[in-house]
Amino acid sequence: MRYKLFGRSGMRVSEICLGAMTFGGESGFGAAQDECRKIFDAFIDAGGNFIDTANMYTGGTSERMLSEFIAAERDRLVLATKYTNNMQPDDPNAGGNHRKNMVHALEASLKRLDTDYVDLYWVHMWDGTTPVDEIMRALDDMVRAGKVLHVGVSNWPAWIISYANAIAERNGWTPFSGMQLQYNLVERSIEADFFDLARFQDMAITPWSPLAGGLLTGKFNRDADEKAREGARLTTTRWSPITDEKLDVAEKATEIANEIGCTTAQVALSWMRQNDRATVIPIIGAKTVDQLKENLACLEVELDDTQIQALNEIGAPTPTYPASLFVNPHIKRMIHGEMADRIDNPHDPR
Repeated sequence: MRYKLFGRSGMRVSEICLGAMTFGGESGFGAAQDECRKIFDAFIDAGGNFIDTANMYTGGTSERMLSEFIAAERDRLVLATKYTNNMQPDDPNAGGNHRKNMVHALEASLKRLDTDYVDLYWVHMWDGTTPVDEIMRALDDMVRAGKVLHVGVSNWPAWIISYANAIAERNGWTPFSGMQLQYNLVERSIEADFFDLARFQDMAITPWSPLAGGLLTGKFNRDADEKAREGARLTTTRWSPITDEKLDVAEKATEIANEIGCTTAQVALSWMRQNDRATVIPIIGAKTVDQLKENLACLEVELDDTQIQALNEIGAPTPTYPASLFVNPHIKRMIHGEMADRIDNPHDPR
């Protein structure tokens, strides 16, 4: 296990993050406490130190389980949790990003985690209602109170994240140091804006669903029957539809896995781990310790340039306007003239 700097925070985090969304059976695809303990211990033994959860995961069970698991070495771990989503559906103020919910949610998370601080506090969703300056000021207050060390943002539009950090920097408040976003071989929409944002503002990206809910495990394809899909999160989540194009990508990953003697999941995770456009730290979850160990074995898999290029090309998102202009050779020649192809530009969209 190697370690990466988590954006502008300076924290050293393991190159793989353990996601605790499966800690507890309330979600329908989680694991019991004994198995979760084995998963946690295996991750720590492999050199992992970055743990991600949320107040809403398995109704709070995930945080309560982690309180027991982290107790012996709390200060060695980078512990992240989130707030936004409503934990009390009959209370309109128990959800959203406003200060009232933030304060209540953080106190409740600290109690469940049995700790007096979290290393990283994520804003889980964009709520569409709370002014950005209110969110950033309230987060900074949590940092100054010592209950939060660093802050991150999940599932927000790129322009709002950029605006939020500009407000924070202008006022001397704590900016976001990382973004948690959906990203994998079959869902690459964030490459258009978020990678540049991460690079220019020194933020890490921690992708959720790096295996596309099971689609990139090699256990699901056009010919898979229901038994092969049993227990897969594909059957219980609604993030995005399965298309022929996505199946093409998954099958290419399986083809490469067969060539080099590893699993499809290891190929998908290695492709992400070897990304050179941003600091990318995939979050992996597991229902069994064997599943975790199999996925951690991606650390021993190195894809060659040809394999990476093949995966990049088959799953490449179609650029949308105005990004589509910047990759158009004709437009480049209009701007730079005949020298367009001879100008080395590290910011050139790829």
